[in-house]
Amino acid sequence: CLGPRLKYSSCLYERAEDSLAQAEERMLALTCARARLADGQRILELGCGWGSLTLWVAERYPHAHITGVSHSRTQREHILAEAARRGLRNVDIITCDMNEFAAGNALYDRVVSVEMFEHMKNWPRLLWRISRWLKPDGMFFAHVFVHAKFAYHFEARDASDWMSRYFFTGGMMPAHDLFSQFQEDLRLMETWKVNGTHYARTAEHWLQNMDAHRAEIMPLFAETYGAHEAEKWWVYWRVFYLACAELWKFRDGEEWHVSHYVFQNKPTA
Repeated sequence: CLGPRLKYSSCLYERAEDSLAQAEERMLALTCARARLADGQRILELGCGWGSLTLWVAERYPHAHITGVSHSRTQREHILAEAARRGLRNVDIITCDMNEFAAGNALYDRVVSVEMFEHMKNWPRLLWRISRWLKPDGMFFAHVFVHAKFAYHFEARDASDWMSRYFFTGGMMPAHDLFSQFQEDLRLMETWKVNGTHYARTAEHWLQNMDAHRAEIMPLFAETYGAHEAEKWWVYWRVFYLACAELWKFRDGEEWHVSHYVFQNKPTA
């Protein structure tokens, strides 16, 4: 379903005719610019997924060193295999739950996170930990999807809460200004909004890819969910992409959207 970079997060469309591949590249470039990434830095990515950002950074900044953290063993194997295939020797991947991750004695110039904080609950504690992983002048960049005003949990309390039950159990929809409430250890320097229509087009492209690759996907669904459940989950995933696209398009992309934040580490006593 994803584009060639396997970016499982919002992409950026500058033109009506942009492809998913182009939109992936544009959001990755914007992320690096806003995070102030540069060659020679030590960079930590929290929740690196399939390595879209980690591998993109490793290619463009050959003298930087990127450590990615993912809770998935298979994601780690994929990223390291891709790094080897591309001749990249500046990538390390750690398999760990972010609630338990510890950086040891390592200090980083930059910490970045793309659509991971929505899966975390104790933001003040995590931001405190990030401040300890950063050098004194280090910066933290976050990309999260948000509601314009309200933060709320995804908790499957009954059968009607479809999204919580099947796709986002335990997650959270942050509010745009939620990060600004937690500045004890990191100082919020700058904030940007990315209109939700970009995420809507991303979800629509994922849906188009899914429909185009049904013959390849259905055996995977049968293996994952069981042969008798595969068709049901095919429908569930289509509804998921459709629902997300409509969510992001609502009120011309101003109700739910993506927000970017960059923080400066605070000097400690």
